[in-house]
Amino acid sequence: MSVIHRTTLSPGKLDLLTSWLPSRRWYQGGAGGPVLAKAGGFRLDDPEGEVGIEFMVVTDTAGTPPVTYLTPLTYRDAPLDGAEHALVGTAEHGVLGRRWVYDGGHDPVLVRQLTALLEGRVQAQRQSVSDTVDRDVSVVRTGDGPLPADFSVTEDDRESTVLTGSRGTALHLHRIPRPAPAGPSPVPAEAMGHVTGTWRTPGGGSVRGVFAVLYGDGSRG
Repeated sequence: MSVIHRTTLSPGKLDLLTSWLPSRRWYQGGAGGPVLAKAGGFRLDDPEGEVGIEFMVVTDTAGTPPVTYLTPLTYRDAPLDGAEHALVGTAEHGVLGRRWVYDGGHDPVLVRQLTALLEGRVQAQRQSVSDTVDRDVSVVRTGDGPLPADFSVTEDDRESTVLTGSRGTALHLHRIPRPAPAGPSPVPAEAMGHVTGTWRTPGGGSVRGVFAVLYGDGSRG
């Protein structure tokens, strides 16, 4: 189970993301750069206990209206071979030492655990509390059986990162999650599964939206 260390990280996560976000295709802020506030998220456990996995939600309050981003991150004690393009930055952890922080969609450990979450083999963990299941994260999947083990990023569009796998499957990470409206599900009918969660709004409320959607058999959205 994940252990949360009450210590420092320098530079902090928001500082790293402030520098990195404007380089992303799905960044929707202006030239002045983002002003970020932590809004929510959850963690997944690495069974080997080596890689930190966090699905972090941040809100850029620099513009009107504010824009919320989903930033899956991994934290490693050494560089990930072949992932220089996905490096968000490095930071000094008060307990664990230097950490290499990656855009998690490009990290095979995060992708493996996200598919395990969709398969129902693991549970989402609270973002800031050790050994505690996050009951606000909801997972729905139609069908059964294992998902492909070969998902990898193939595209970043204006709102999503798309990972494709064998057998016509695709995972869409919703980089700009939207509050789900009341009524019918916002997930397309052809989806084979999805992950939803909650985050805080700048006004102090809480909303729920879609973080990831699984497609199969050539379906896409």
